[in-house]
Amino acid sequence: MKQDRKEIVWIVVGVVLWGIAVLLLRQNPGNSGFWRALPYVCLGVGAGLLGQGIGRMVQRKALQSDPELARQQEIEAGDERNIQLAQRAKAKAFDLMVFVFSALLLVFALMGVEMTALLLLVAAYLLVQGYAVYCRVKLEKEM
Repeated sequence: MKQDRKEIVWIVVGVVLWGIAVLLLRQNPGNSGFWRALPYVCLGVGAGLLGQGIGRMVQRKALQSDPELARQQEIEAGDERNIQLAQRAKAKAFDLMVFVFSALLLVFALMGVEMTALLLLVAAYLLVQGYAVYCRVKLEKEM
């Protein structure tokens, strides 16, 4: 029952964000960068939440009608091999992200992108790297 409420909340919030996006687009806000981008951010986040809520609701209904499929998915989700594969894929993607983001930051700096945007990207990059170091230290202490 709690899952059902959570899905409904995601759907409602998604629809509300879509409505906000439509209202903001009709008002045609000023030329400020934040107000120009806000409707599109609301539209994107709203679409994501709406899709996630509907997808989870459809999945739950499908699994309720087929208990064998539900049991199979539960086994696969807890399978150690699948967990290891997912973790290795994430690790490889993170390794690639480090190089892609650092190259992108360098390109943006050479292009003369606005300093505020560049500093925000650098801060996000350093936050991710700092979290990676924190996780590494924490895992080393556990093992």
